[in-house]
Amino acid sequence: MKTYKIAAIPADGIGIEVIAAGLAVLDACAADDGGFRLDTTHFDWGSDYYKKHGAMMPANGCDQLRSFDAIYFGAVGAPDVPDHITLWGLRLAICQPFDQYANVRPTRIFPGIKSPLRDVADRDLDWVIVRENSEGEYAGQGGRSHRGLPEEVGTEVSIFTRAGVTRIMRYAFRLAQARPRKLLTVVTKSNAQRHGMVMWDEIAAEVAREFPDVTWDKMLVDAMTARMILKPATLDTVVATNLHADILSDLAAALAGSLGIAPTANLNPEHKFPSMFEPIHGSAFDITGKGIANPIGTFWSGVMMLEHLGEKRAADRLMSAIETTLADPANHGPDLGGKANTRQVTDAVKAALQASARASLPVRAQVPELVPAGA
Repeated sequence: MKTYKIAAIPADGIGIEVIAAGLAVLDACAADDGGFRLDTTHFDWGSDYYKKHGAMMPANGCDQLRSFDAIYFGAVGAPDVPDHITLWGLRLAICQPFDQYANVRPTRIFPGIKSPLRDVADRDLDWVIVRENSEGEYAGQGGRSHRGLPEEVGTEVSIFTRAGVTRIMRYAFRLAQARPRKLLTVVTKSNAQRHGMVMWDEIAAEVAREFPDVTWDKMLVDAMTARMILKPATLDTVVATNLHADILSDLAAALAGSLGIAPTANLNPEHKFPSMFEPIHGSAFDITGKGIANPIGTFWSGVMMLEHLGEKRAADRLMSAIETTLADPANHGPDLGGKANTRQVTDAVKAALQASARASLPVRAQVPELVPAGA
């Protein structure tokens, strides 16, 4: 039997609750499949670790993670620790050294979920947003001078390299090529940012010539927000910079019904380093400990992790169980206007998995290929 080594980092807030739920569902999925198992190691890194040790994780944290097949991450952030310390001290401290340059965020309206958009059907909003995850606005370049003086200066330098932009463009075009509509939208802001963003546009046009079967267009990021709301059916695969895609994917999740549903994969497509999978919603300390956190985004992140590991059949079965669960309003948590708690939603997904296994029902693929052929 195949065994996959999984590093679980629940971290902060509701991350602890949803990772526990996610691992329970993934273990059930593996047991039903019968062809693999997960060997999970837990790491207590996060804001509580920071308060004890002055760092979000040990200095050799990435060395400890290097031998794992994947990382299952909860959420980072706490009210009493500055956000830049938590983000750069843990999540980005893993993403950047492991060159997880492709951040993939699928979004769709599930049957049973009502979008805040008027008269939008589930078939009208089925997107994958690809976020450049290694440089751009989150490259970490910059500094501060003359602190505390009237002439104090703070700089945050966006870095765009030809290598970095080319590889994310090629990844996005391959992903679009693998999806039925073969449609890609490249998001930019080159009218105002005339150096890095103009290069972004030029490289997009160069890479597009390698994919003649992919239809692509270009949007300024501000116009893109309006298009997402007014014409969602015109979009399919989207690629954008680190900052732009971060913002647009939060909007996408809200338009699909809730941030609690949305997943994330931080991928090193070449498998040189472990990739990391996490829900999009954050630590949500306002509901921590209440038992009402929506675990669906964590389950869907688990789907993406299974697919990345090559367990496509199990990934499809778990995705089908998520669909079945959400189709029943009794399984909707407070973020979806319902009353179900975390445990009820978890139990419903596990029950759907067991019913599918007993019936040996075929399941159709619900998630795009995260690493298209040739990546």
